[in-house]
Amino acid sequence: MSMWHGDDVNLPAYLARVGFQGDPTPSLATLVALHRGHTTSIPFENLEIMVGRDVPLDSESLQHKLVDSMRGGYCFEHATLFAAVLEQIGFGFTALSGRVTLGGDPSSRPPTHALIVVEIDERRYLCDVGFGRGPLEPIELRDGVEVDQDGWRLRLTTEPVGDLFGTDRWILWHATEDGWIDRHTFTLNPQFPIDYRVGSHFVSTSPGSPFTARPFVQRFTVDAHYTLDGDSLTTVTPDGVPTAQHVHADELATVLQDVFGIELTTPDATALVASEKVRRQQNEPR
Repeated sequence: MSMWHGDDVNLPAYLARVGFQGDPTPSLATLVALHRGHTTSIPFENLEIMVGRDVPLDSESLQHKLVDSMRGGYCFEHATLFAAVLEQIGFGFTALSGRVTLGGDPSSRPPTHALIVVEIDERRYLCDVGFGRGPLEPIELRDGVEVDQDGWRLRLTTEPVGDLFGTDRWILWHATEDGWIDRHTFTLNPQFPIDYRVGSHFVSTSPGSPFTARPFVQRFTVDAHYTLDGDSLTTVTPDGVPTAQHVHADELATVLQDVFGIELTTPDATALVASEKVRRQQNEPR
């Protein structure tokens, strides 16, 4: 039995979902096309949590939600699905976990981000399809590498963790209007499906998780990065300049469909609006 249950994924349906054309082979060209297609086609969202459901990571559930439906997921869902696709095609890869820092102290951040390193022709490439803000394409895992992907600028660096084993910590940076910011850090310690299930359980249930607090949805395209964070809709272009607008609770379903390409069932849309009205009322100044 394959570790990531790649054979359980409907590969033709996935390829159609991400807009891949041709016969996928374990090549760099295929990896680039899959990564770009995945990040720009399947949005990031935590809406299952907001309507009171669990977030399963089995192949059938991921296939139904991220591929067959106009829905998305958060990093553990994205990375697990992507790993299954890579496995079915025949890529060699290692799943990893990272600590989202965004300028903060990595020692105070739990490893709640899922990402993958793929090896092709003795070179390794970071694949980060589940962050919600790119990168558009894989980035070669090499200290000091800097890329410009259609105006979106990122770079990778390493530094010692400071442990007894000489472990290196990799840092992915992205450019903002105020300069470079460290997005997340990771080591090359292999992760397995059970590790992702543990991380996903924390992210989807802990009161300390940002994803249990409010709706958080992202869509990434070549031209813009859209974020719905509670009641705020923000658009950022590759030059790093953001614009924001307020979203009323009753507008959520329309915004999700028109901006993010997410189609909720009527019961889910009703439940989301109701829960968001309660949340906003509780957060109003007294």
